[in-house]
Amino acid sequence: MEKRNLITSDKDTELFPEVDEAGNAIGQITRAEAHDGTKRLHPVVHLHVFNSRGELYLQHRAKWKKVQPDKWDTATGGHVDWGEDVMAALAREVSEEIGLPSDSYTPKLVKTYIFENNIERELVYVFTTEYDGELHPSPTETQGGKFWSVNDIRSAIGKNVLTPMFEKEFLLL
Repeated sequence: MEKRNLITSDKDTELFPEVDEAGNAIGQITRAEAHDGTKRLHPVVHLHVFNSRGELYLQHRAKWKKVQPDKWDTATGGHVDWGEDVMAALAREVSEEIGLPSDSYTPKLVKTYIFENNIERELVYVFTTEYDGELHPSPTETQGGKFWSVNDIRSAIGKNVLTPMFEKEFLLL
């Protein structure tokens, strides 16, 4: 039987750009520094995947995640790596987290905003797409995922089921 190496933590030494509010790189930081409470602004990408029935795909975040473990969140979300542009980061994250090759969907930029909580400050690039094919959530990055009706999402808001960032973004969609 093949033994798989499951991820059980993020790499604190990964490098991300530190950016100004316009998204211009002004330096670099590690993942650890991005989440250490100093609130150095760094870019992230999110893709919200709708199907033709208007349902929204949510990923179930892994229990080992430092930020919002075991909660339902955006279909795909991740950091822009040092030296990577936003669209390349989006394509990489979508491929890693839900198994979609970049030629199978068309992302549309909806909004860019700054999200801040007690440990981090992120410049968030929010994209949407419509996709009716099969999704393949990564067993190393997530605990799976499923399509939710808009009513089910509205019912879950404020009940500690969804990430606060997703709840905020859902209201933008």
